[in-house]
Amino acid sequence: MGITVTSTAFSAGNSIPVKFTGQGNDISPDLAWSGAPTSVKSYVLICDDPDAPGGTWAHWTLWNIPPTATSLPEEIPSDAVLPDGSSQGVTSFGRHGYGGPMPPKGNAHHYYFRVYALDTMLSLPASASRAQLNEAMREHVLSRGQLMGTYQRQ
Repeated sequence: MGITVTSTAFSAGNSIPVKFTGQGNDISPDLAWSGAPTSVKSYVLICDDPDAPGGTWAHWTLWNIPPTATSLPEEIPSDAVLPDGSSQGVTSFGRHGYGGPMPPKGNAHHYYFRVYALDTMLSLPASASRAQLNEAMREHVLSRGQLMGTYQRQ
């Protein structure tokens, strides 16, 4: 049994509103999750686009989300470390925090918001990349879930 990830901004398989993209306000959508094991020590959130021309593009990495959390509000600030102690890594845009969809003109891209329940807190600097995050969480994932939305550049 996995984690169920939802948003009030868009439903699974549907288009992400412009507000949450690089063509709009470029703010993060709200997310909620349920169904994680009770033994979780922290959560990780990764948003990426596997359809990017140069390979998978990391739009957002967030780790050490407290185990009591079950959601993230809309418009998370782009600070490297948030008030709850969670850290945002450097994305493919070269900065901390959320970077919304901004694919080249053409076909719609798929954006996966994945939530991972871990059995540990991660010891990573906020400058960590997606690859470093993947390595640090390897063998610590208790459960996972995802919400996929699409976006086609206007």
